[in-house]
Amino acid sequence: MRAVVQRVARASVTVDTRTTGAIDRGLLVLLGAGAGDGASDLAYIVDKVVNLRIFPDDAGKMNRSVLDIGGGVLVVSQFTLYGDARQGRRPAFIGALEPTAAKALYDQSLVAIRAAGVAKVEAGEFAADMKVELVNAGPVTILLDSRKQF
Repeated sequence: MRAVVQRVARASVTVDTRTTGAIDRGLLVLLGAGAGDGASDLAYIVDKVVNLRIFPDDAGKMNRSVLDIGGGVLVVSQFTLYGDARQGRRPAFIGALEPTAAKALYDQSLVAIRAAGVAKVEAGEFAADMKVELVNAGPVTILLDSRKQF
């Protein structure tokens, strides 16, 4: 699995004119599942997301996690994280997990993040045309890939 994690002052996602998720201070997570991803990939990504120490402590050092600050997490599915643009000008998405299995992992990620203790977990809408708005705090953006954990 791949995730783009952004520390935000606020973030929201809308489908058409309907807001499907919104948070104040916390993390916006763009999440993609790749072919062959499963439970261990999900566990790795969720653990990293909720425990990344990317929020400032009293001394201004990045030393607190989203759990430590009581922040929210907004998770948006994004298969395009598996876009391969090495050849030609149009990316290929053959590395992305097929939609039914990807949706299951996406849904499980929401449950796992809540179970880890994040008080406010919001979501986009899987496979929808979404509009994501955010105020990136810092900016701080971290790339995670479960296949690069060792």
